[in-house]
Order: sequence, then C-alpha cells, then structure tokens
Amino acid sequence: MKKLSSVPLIGLVTLTPGLALAEEATVSVGQWTANNVWMMIATALVFIMHLGFATLETGLTRSKNTVNILFKNTFVACIGILTYFVIGFGLMYPGDAWSITEVFGFAGFGLNPPENGTTIQYASGGYTYYTDFLFQAMFAATAATIVSGAVAERIKLKSFMVFAILFVTFVYTIAGSWKWGGGWLDKMGFYDFAGSTVVHSVGGWGALVGAAMLGPRLGKYGKDGTMTPIPGSNMPLATVGVFLLWLGWFGFNGGSVLSADPAGTSLVLVTTSLGAASGFIGAVAANLLISKKPDLSMALNGILAGLVGITASADVITPISAVIIGLIAGGIVVASVVTLDRLKIDDPVGAVSVHLACGIWGTLAVGIFSTNPEHSFVTQLIGVVAYAATAAAGSALLFFLVKKTMGLRVSAEEEREGLDFGEHDMHAYDFSPGTKESSVGTAVPAAAPAE
Repeated sequence: MKKLSSVPLIGLVTLTPGLALAEEATVSVGQWTANNVWMMIATALVFIMHLGFATLETGLTRSKNTVNILFKNTFVACIGILTYFVIGFGLMYPGDAWSITEVFGFAGFGLNPPENGTTIQYASGGYTYYTDFLFQAMFAATAATIVSGAVAERIKLKSFMVFAILFVTFVYTIAGSWKWGGGWLDKMGFYDFAGSTVVHSVGGWGALVGAAMLGPRLGKYGKDGTMTPIPGSNMPLATVGVFLLWLGWFGFNGGSVLSADPAGTSLVLVTTSLGAASGFIGAVAANLLISKKPDLSMALNGILAGLVGITASADVITPISAVIIGLIAGGIVVASVVTLDRLKIDDPVGAVSVHLACGIWGTLAVGIFSTNPEHSFVTQLIGVVAYAATAAAGSALLFFLVKKTMGLRVSAEEEREGLDFGEHDMHAYDFSPGTKESSVGTAVPAAAPAE
C-alpha cells in the first residue's frame, strides 16, 4: 500500500470552487469522487477493526481483566492517530526528504496539505490528502494492538502505554517507510500489498518479544512442564470480534487498491474472503490431528490467519491461490500455538501465531503464487529478515528500557485479583445485589440469609 504521492505521477487534479478539472487530468469528477468516497468507507472499515480487536481480546481472556483490555485497545487507537498526525506520517512517507537515502527520512511535523488539501496527486484516480492521511493513520495503531493481546493479563498499564507510544511512533513508521514510503526495500522489488509484514509481522515481533520478556501468566505452566489451559471468558464476544475483523479487512485490503477501480477492488475482496474461509478449514483440520474435538478458538484464529496470510498478495494472485494460501495459514497458526506452548511462551489470544507466523508465510507466498513475474521469493525473504531484525531489536530495546525504568509486570497479588481492580479500581460487569463478584471476576450466588 504505497502512498500515492510516493509514486510517479500520472497527472495532477486541482479542484476549484466550481469543481473544474485541470486540463491534464485523465479522470472525471465522478471517478475521482467515487475513488475518494470508497477510500473514506475503507477508512471507516479499518477503524471498525479496532473494535474487533477489543472484543476478540476480551473474549479470549478472563473477565477480571476486561476493563484493562478495553482501556488498552481504546488507548492504542487514539494514540495511534495522534502520534501519526504529529510525526508518524512524516516519518513513514518522507517523499524527497531522506536523511539517509531510502533508509530514514522525515517530511516534517503535522500535516502539510497542498492547497489546503484540494490538490490530489494520483496514480489510479486519486483522492484527497486528508483522506490519504486518515486511511494511513488507521493502520498505524494496529501494530501496537497486536502486541496488546500477547501481553494481556500481566503487564503494567503505564508500561504498556509508554511502549505503545514509542513503538507506533518510531518502529512501525520508520520500518514502514522502507516499503510503503518508497525506501530501499521498495526499490529492491519487495512486495507487501496491504501489510502482512509491514503491519502484522512488525506487530507480531513486538508481541513475541513482549510475551517472552514478561513470562507466562501464573498457573499457565507447571514445574513439570505441563500446560494448564486458561480458557477465555466470553466465546460469543470473541466470535463477534473475528467477524468484525473480517468485515474490517474489506477496507484493510480493499482500500489498499487506492481507488474504486471495479476490477482491482472486486478481485481483492474475493481473494480476501477466500483466504479467511479456507483459513478456518485449515485450522480445524490441523487441530483435529492433535485433538478429537474441534476447538472454537483455534477455528477463529484460523480465519484471522487466512486474512493475515492473504494480505501481502491479495491483488496479485488467483482465487485458487488464495484458497491454498489460506489453508496453509490455518495449519500454520495451529502449529505455532502448539510450538509456543512447548517453549512456554504464553500468548493469551494467539497474536504471535496469527500475525507473526502467518504474516511471514503470507509475505513469502507472494514469491510463490504471484502472477507478477517480477516478484521474487528471494527478495521477499530479504524483506522478511530485514523487518524481523528491525522489529525484534526495536521491541526488545523498548521493553528493556521500560522494564528498567518502570517495571513491566504487575505483582502476583494484583495478577490473581485481576488488573481491572489493581490498575483501574473498577470491574467490567455490574452484578445485582443478590450476587457478589468472586476473585476471578465471575458472578457467584451470595450466601443465603439466616432463617
């Protein structure tokens, strides 16, 4: 998803008060308007994904941590937009302002719209500068949201907030500039249509580092190596979250066409949906190899695995290839969950398996299934390694600094009581006078009155 101003210009459309088009324009006012409207709809769909992340993460964790999780997800969405406005947009899309050629650049603070945002540079039809910014901003917070799920139920709120601000502001944007900002990976030919690596793997590396540095939740793993499952508190809510994310992905991938082009957009929506559906089948099939009964949480993560896997190549593959990519992603997410448990890396929602493991697969799949002969598996691998080194090192440095200055993990007592009480002094659910809240956040009958 390369920002339009970073690609060679086909023309320049200038809207006057009478909506007149410049003579060199190659699109009509109607086409330009359709493109801009679709991009705004796509922006709204990506925004809805943050609600999906919040409900999914809440459903897959324990109710005693619900307020904490909802607060973190809300914070990340807000801080992502604000930091992207202040500095992120300029870091990710430096234009000609590279300080270190194609590695680091900064176009300036805030927004600098040409002619108050009414001049549109376009490659596929165009849209306004403001629409461009807002669509890109919706992506910015996603990377930190991925980290939120992996470190849930035991990280200090203030520590997470500091990490999220720095991660979104610098790690995501600078690394993103290498591809979407026209940097060195873009010049090399690395391809990532909507962010299997630029968004999902970057967030996934942060999630892996954070989960490893924090350690597992209390009671997750025994001294003898046994693993005790900690079930989620609300599977209906988790299911709603996945469907919201699937809906949002129509904007995530569909908007990355950067126009309302009927052929391009419809192909992307088809491959996106096929990847999601086949991811479900792949995860269910893989899980049945290790369990006699289907696991809903695995199946839901299979859908997300298919979506992440298809995101890098959605516009350059056939529908059949989309099914294959999704099926393999579904199997990968199950294998990754099992592997992380064996390594005693506790990821309450499967964020590392979905976003990192399947993000890597989706990026490499471009080099296998793309219909564009210029796409190379070796180039894709170079991109994966470059982002792995950068995101992992950046996350490790940030978590280390936060740990040394603020500490990372809540106390054992606070973790047992739940972060809703320890970090917020409140709870998510208001129980009736006839019940009282137990220490794990579930409603239990009050003691019967003496007769």
